[in-house]
Amino acid sequence: MTLVDVFQHLLLTIYLLMNYTNQTDLFSLQDKVALVSGGSGDIGLALAKAMAKAGASIALNGTSQAKLDKAGRELESLGARVALLKADISKASECTRLAQEAQAAFGRIDILVNCAGINRRKPILEITEDDYNAIMDVHVRGSYFLSQAVAPIMIGQGGGKIIHIGSLNIKIGLADISVYGVAKAGLDQLTRVQAVEWAQHNIQVNCLSPGFIETDLTRVGLWQNEKRSKWILERTPMKRPGYADEMAGVMLLLASNASSFLTGQTIYVDGGVLAGSAWW
Repeated sequence: MTLVDVFQHLLLTIYLLMNYTNQTDLFSLQDKVALVSGGSGDIGLALAKAMAKAGASIALNGTSQAKLDKAGRELESLGARVALLKADISKASECTRLAQEAQAAFGRIDILVNCAGINRRKPILEITEDDYNAIMDVHVRGSYFLSQAVAPIMIGQGGGKIIHIGSLNIKIGLADISVYGVAKAGLDQLTRVQAVEWAQHNIQVNCLSPGFIETDLTRVGLWQNEKRSKWILERTPMKRPGYADEMAGVMLLLASNASSFLTGQTIYVDGGVLAGSAWW
């Protein structure tokens, strides 16, 4: 065993001793700092609220200042410390700046949630290069380079948590969202590679993949469309849509000390869809 190995084991021991005072603290995020990209959307904000209620300070990222301001007020009403950070994570340079600003705001970053995302619904034959690049740049490029920017900060602290937000489209093919599915599948693989490379630094990387969730964006185009909603509910054993708040429990597991030996996994919160639905 080299001196580097000894030092790494010592850091891990200190980290575990500091974070495992008793079992009731396993899911606590007290004194932790979470950076959430896409944090002003329904899912991102729900996850940020869950972490805030568990004690975390929140560095919230988005591209709309108005939406960030509104989300920030909701988080502050929970008693959380909040930093609102506008940045376009589809650009690597913006990812670097975002990580630096989050660290400057709170002195550290313990949790990164890559939740930013966009979609353009078109058949494959109508997808343009601009469509392809726009979707891939936010989901894959953004998650890749924001993780790359945050990881050295976590390494210097002795560990951290990275949670990518995936989708059922990792496992199933749905018409008209081909690039979105490819991008989410990319996050599934990125989860495994990062987990393997950064395990030595006590960084756990996992992917939280929601099923068919009712949000402001999906309510009109999906859930209020009788044909589409019927098609989905026939394939969902629980016979109802999911809600963003129902992802909170798994988020707290992945963001907290409770998942100290859980890494490289994709966890589906889907109401049983992948357990055995008749898709076609």
